[in-house]
Amino acid sequence: MYQQIVVLTGAGISAGSGLSTFRDENGLWEDHHIEDVATPEGYQRDPNQVERFYNARRQQFLMSEIVPNEGHIALAYLEQASAGELLIVTQNIDDLHERAGSKKLVHMHGELAKGRCPGSGQTFTLNAPFGVDNTCTCCIPGQRLRPHVVWFGEIPLGLSRIQQALARCDLFIAVGTSGTVYPAAGFVELAKHHGAQTVEVNLLPPSANSQFQYHLQGKASDVLPQLIEGILQGKPLSELSR
Repeated sequence: MYQQIVVLTGAGISAGSGLSTFRDENGLWEDHHIEDVATPEGYQRDPNQVERFYNARRQQFLMSEIVPNEGHIALAYLEQASAGELLIVTQNIDDLHERAGSKKLVHMHGELAKGRCPGSGQTFTLNAPFGVDNTCTCCIPGQRLRPHVVWFGEIPLGLSRIQQALARCDLFIAVGTSGTVYPAAGFVELAKHHGAQTVEVNLLPPSANSQFQYHLQGKASDVLPQLIEGILQGKPLSELSR
């Protein structure tokens, strides 16, 4: 049985719950230029536009039909049933892992359920949409909360904790992520360097230069429950990846 497991999740796992991914084929985020809605400079130029964009995303998350899928539930079960330690590192800004029951998480790209004070850096759970009246309580006067989301040009959150976990892990799983954008793209190499087995779950076949030892192709909601059942039964990855 594995003693230290790190799981990296990306947009592919949330897509199974009906959440659309941010990027389209043209490099735009749903008809918005990345530099307008996902950079500090864009926020400085037009905070109202950025807030409208993220309020629309937040509203989607609150829809009653958006619920954790079998992939999220399987990872929460693995955390509860495993005799070892499990850390989920997610690139997603939704709360579907938490709603499925996962407790040990790092949101490396932030959380849309929270706003952040631009002065103190303190985060607050959102009770209202972003706007001029949604302010922090740590400053006098209160400052307008910005989305607690890591934008392009900003440093992902929790990197020290993530790197420490990767250096100790004996199994690294990547789910529903392209694995091409750093620093997340380097996680598999770091885990392998420290002797971990590595497996990728993705809709697409592995790339020619894939660093993963094993690959399972399919939807995360279909593949993860089978993979995790096999892990808990002590089956080798070579058998599970057939």
